Amino acid sequence: MLEISVIIPVYNAAEFLEKAVQSALQFDEIREIILAEDGSTDQSLELCEKLASQNPKIRLYRHADNGNHGAGATRNLGMEKASSAFIAFLDSDDHYLPNRFDTEKELLKDPEIDGIFGALGVEYLSEKGKQEYEAKFNSSLLTTVQYAAEGKEVFRGLLGLTPKTFGTFFHLNTLTVRKSAVVQHNLRFNPDLRVHQDSDFIIKLAYFCHLKSGIIDKAVAIRGVHDNNRITKIIRYSKKYNERQYLLWDSLYKWSENLSLKSDEKEKFYLERKAFELSQKQGLKKLIGLASAVMTNPKILKTKYRFTFSHTNQS
Repeated sequence: MLEISVIIPVYNAAEFLEKAVQSALQFDEIREIILAEDGSTDQSLELCEKLASQNPKIRLYRHADNGNHGAGATRNLGMEKASSAFIAFLDSDDHYLPNRFDTEKELLKDPEIDGIFGALGVEYLSEKGKQEYEAKFNSSLLTTVQYAAEGKEVFRGLLGLTPKTFGTFFHLNTLTVRKSAVVQHNLRFNPDLRVHQDSDFIIKLAYFCHLKSGIIDKAVAIRGVHDNNRITKIIRYSKKYNERQYLLWDSLYKWSENLSLKSDEKEKFYLERKAFELSQKQGLKKLIGLASAVMTNPKILKTKYRFTFSHTNQS
């Protein structure tokens, strides 16, 4: 039987946490639930203490200074404390479905496979959250990839370098990974990224580890969409969106510099970073920078950042 440690980073999640924990307790494979508390200002800490006192599977950890360090550093804390052979993640306002580990039970018997990922569904917890989510994601009810894949095709697919569109993201809630693989490659979430640290981690994981798609046509976990979801608050191609995308691609570019990558992979990291670096500029400086970048490599116009004059004065 699989032995899994589930890591739940907790910050101001008192309203949702108990549902998340209960959804994890339903599985015999889950040997421990790690509540990594991140300096909440609501009643989350008290609820964590209560839950941990009620069930020996539930373990509470905090940062050494009891402060707030962000989701990346908090997931790192959870990974350091995890004692099972496999690690899974769950956001504190989300929950698992009964089929969450169905594929893992068979596929992870193969020692060559380091991790399995699946599809994430949506549950609307507020009308405002629903409206914001649907406006940003075009009412998409499933976060998933487009076809089954494994190994290097997952890495290249996440970068948009496969012949068919693979999909640029799968959610941490659907990932189960061998702790030994994480330790071997010294994989950590970038604590300097307050958002997108999950995308950064997943791409690095896909490079070093043999990942395989599991259930991708229906949800194995559910994202709770409510008024305070960070993913719905930032308007695409706004100043804040571009700043955060730059930080993500800057992290990935610096990480990639010393790797043995294919030429198109190296180019991908460079172009995305350069594009969002240019997005920080305004007016004439931006136009001159873009003209120079296009002359160097016109593929920059096909990056995640859309170069249009409307971005010049966006705030």
